[in-house]
Amino acid sequence: MSTHADEVLRLPRGLVPGGCPDWDRVGAERWVRELPARWVPLRARMSLAVVLPMGAVSGAATLGEFGQLPGWAAAVVFLQVVWVVYRPEAALVFAPVGAVVVVALGDWPWIVRGVIVGALVVVGTAAALRLAARRSQRAVALEAAGGVTAVLPEAVGGRPERGGFLFGFGVVTVVAGGVLYATAGLWPAADDRQGAPAAGWALAGLGLTLALSGALARRRAVGLRAGPVPVLRVLVRDGEAGDPEVFAADDTGALRPLFTVATREAGDQEEDGDEEEELPELFDDERVGPLREAVLYGVPSDGAEVVLLAAAAKVGEAPVVEVGTGPVRPVSAGTVWLRDRRERGRAAQEVVYEARRRGVAERIAAEGAGAVVKVRRWRAGWADWISVTVVVLYGVWFTGTFGWWRYVWGLGLVLLAARVLPRLLAWRVTADREGLWFNGFRGVRQLAWDDVRAVRCRGVGLRIVGTPESFGEWSVDAFRWPWLERRLGVLHPYERTAAEITAMWRDPELRPVGVSDVRQRGSALWPSGVAIAVFGVTAVFLLL
Repeated sequence: MSTHADEVLRLPRGLVPGGCPDWDRVGAERWVRELPARWVPLRARMSLAVVLPMGAVSGAATLGEFGQLPGWAAAVVFLQVVWVVYRPEAALVFAPVGAVVVVALGDWPWIVRGVIVGALVVVGTAAALRLAARRSQRAVALEAAGGVTAVLPEAVGGRPERGGFLFGFGVVTVVAGGVLYATAGLWPAADDRQGAPAAGWALAGLGLTLALSGALARRRAVGLRAGPVPVLRVLVRDGEAGDPEVFAADDTGALRPLFTVATREAGDQEEDGDEEEELPELFDDERVGPLREAVLYGVPSDGAEVVLLAAAAKVGEAPVVEVGTGPVRPVSAGTVWLRDRRERGRAAQEVVYEARRRGVAERIAAEGAGAVVKVRRWRAGWADWISVTVVVLYGVWFTGTFGWWRYVWGLGLVLLAARVLPRLLAWRVTADREGLWFNGFRGVRQLAWDDVRAVRCRGVGLRIVGTPESFGEWSVDAFRWPWLERRLGVLHPYERTAAEITAMWRDPELRPVGVSDVRQRGSALWPSGVAIAVFGVTAVFLLL
């Protein structure tokens, strides 16, 4: 079945705690108004979880190499870029420390010191505003709950799993930072010997940040299980990124998401990965789930821990208990505006895509008239090769700009390249009468035609989605310049591939009639990954 935005899957009345109030739009809007100013960072892309820490360590190392600040001071200054996004508690404490250090110890002209101190003041102010907003949000949410509390569902269990991995990884990172600091004198170049201590301090600081995050997550999870907690009735749906989006109880049009929170179904292992429900009818091509009634356990605020008891995403199935695997992340007005703008753009693009699909379907039908097409295949082409060339050249240049740090960057990039480049260089999709075949890192996988749920070419990626029981998702990405493609009248290979596969998926008459053999389906990509890793590691130590 399919559900529209105003069709809500309801919880059985007996599962809603007695007296549980609705968190209506009036109360939710009060909660939203307590958010800090738009310039205060509340959310971050997943890519920043890698970019910001690496930038902090390399920045601290650069200051150390030039002797602008002692190693520990350089680490304090550059770690602010991580703390202001992920740990405002640390930024509030250490931003003033960094400002004092820059003024007292910085070896720059006063105007440069003034700019850096100004940036640190902005960081400290942002952290203070964010923490103040958390307190205000908690007060508003508690008022909305009206004193009604309930014990968590039994499926949650008494011992939380939250925080263990972060804490352990943090300890390992602290040790790595200490080793780097202790071995600074072993580097042959003088600049390396000066930069390594600062990088060691920064790496140790990142480790302490991870350990603190793990400890706070465990503390909040334990506190949530300590006794009855406030409850609110809300609406929830699985968003495009897979994390549940929470709405006011009467926002049946899903107009204003309040926050997102990463969850897993109680009883599942946290590392199980894809937790999405049935994709075909319950999710449209954007992979957005239906609205479901839910009971929210806990006090929602930025960084808080919550549990959801929600109606299942499929009619007739039992309700599910969703335990948080991450903190509450409020959705700001700016994020809502960007989402709405993106959706409007998608709607406009969909008209173009549909026209292309019809044209491709007509072409395939014309090609098949009077001829028998046994197998169709698509593979990596010029767009993928250009992407690989750009990435490799940039990686070589970027790695070579660092001193001792080039070995760390180089090895990290080699490991990433060994995992990513084989697919970009040698991906293959084969279509026959049984379905689609994909050559992956470990081997070849099949997706039956009846299990295809979405074929999309948006942005830089080609996506083919199937049911979790049969396949999940296959994707590949390449650089694109849509404006240049439109100006030159060039159709990107990914768009042509998506249009052709979509036409065959929707019309069985256009599908190939034969069965592909092993040679046509391609082979596992891991041997190429091993070759890239061996060549890359050798190049790092011999050429850099």
